[in-house]
Amino acid sequence: MPDKADLQSVLDRAVAGGRVTPEEALELYRHAPLHALGQAADAIRRRRYAGVEHIATYIIERNINYTNVCVTACKFCAFYAPPKSDKGWTRDLDDILRRCAETVQLGGTQIMFQGGHHPDFGVEYYEKHFAAIKKEFPQLVIHSLGASEVEHMAKGSGVSVEEAIRRIHAAGLDSFAGAGAELLPERPRTAIAPLKESGERWLEIMETAHRLGVESTSTMLMGTGETNAERIEHLRMIRDVQDRTGGFRAFIPYTYQPENNHLRGRTQATIFEYLRMIAIARIFLDNVAHIQGSWLTVGKEAGQLSLHYGADDLGSVMLEENVVSSAGAKHRSNLMELIHLIRTAGRVPAQRATTYEHLVVHDDPANDPVDKHVVSHLSSTAIEGGTAHPELRLIDAN
Repeated sequence: MPDKADLQSVLDRAVAGGRVTPEEALELYRHAPLHALGQAADAIRRRRYAGVEHIATYIIERNINYTNVCVTACKFCAFYAPPKSDKGWTRDLDDILRRCAETVQLGGTQIMFQGGHHPDFGVEYYEKHFAAIKKEFPQLVIHSLGASEVEHMAKGSGVSVEEAIRRIHAAGLDSFAGAGAELLPERPRTAIAPLKESGERWLEIMETAHRLGVESTSTMLMGTGETNAERIEHLRMIRDVQDRTGGFRAFIPYTYQPENNHLRGRTQATIFEYLRMIAIARIFLDNVAHIQGSWLTVGKEAGQLSLHYGADDLGSVMLEENVVSSAGAKHRSNLMELIHLIRTAGRVPAQRATTYEHLVVHDDPANDPVDKHVVSHLSSTAIEGGTAHPELRLIDAN
């Protein structure tokens, strides 16, 4: 083990604004005392957000899963159905627009349009749907998809990735959600998603999007059997692209859920591994503005703790979500509870926009919202009690 004084000197350098090497990040992730790691990460957060360091943000959004039909068959996924399966479905456009209307009514500002890699869906499908959403609800931000979907739709339509991005951006896509990153290093990515593009290709597509003016977030799926070194390599790959483009707004690590998928829970990340990752991400990703905690996968208590380990954002009141919920993430929350979690972590809650501007700062608890309708998973089919809207129809995928 490295000397604790040596580890502390690296942390002190990072707190002062110095850059940490991948080798140092791995040593810190493996060996630095948890509290020292968290203290350094929080100090970096406070320095970066001097003047508003007392604020932690959240967003109200809806994840509209438009189809579960998918050709990639990722081993960690419990959501997808193979083409021609009788379990496959696709939402019709009227259904999608009703969900958007409800999102607006509940104060939501963002749509995450995500689903499977349907063999019949090329660029034209996304152009049609994004244009329809923007026409009816111009106030909604479409923060959706990721490099994997772009690669799939471009091949399906026989166009370049650059053309696909230009066309869906023109139709209404505002930014990419960073979906499909999973694990970028070759060995763990091949092990869990052998039919997807490589991690290098994922980053190439994101770099193209950034160059075209379409920003994105970046993510990491923890706990599928990757090593500590591969986790740090994932961060290194993101940081290198960010040095060139500056297009990643945030980094969001989340944990593998073990139910109903081919990995069968053989390995999972612990809460301590997750908190260490939040902290090391804030320390190492000196060029990425925001670090988001994931209460949806690790639970509300761990999500709240992430605010003490370098996170400045607690994610969303997710009005609907079916993908990780299908794999066992059964955590639910609501607007009032999320505000309470932030406030009892010693921070002032603020509702944010997709681009992280503060929309509403809840600086006076007496003025906190009391609307009990703004709850997560209000119409998610993967969670019991979340099927509040049976009138929202599915159509046969085949």
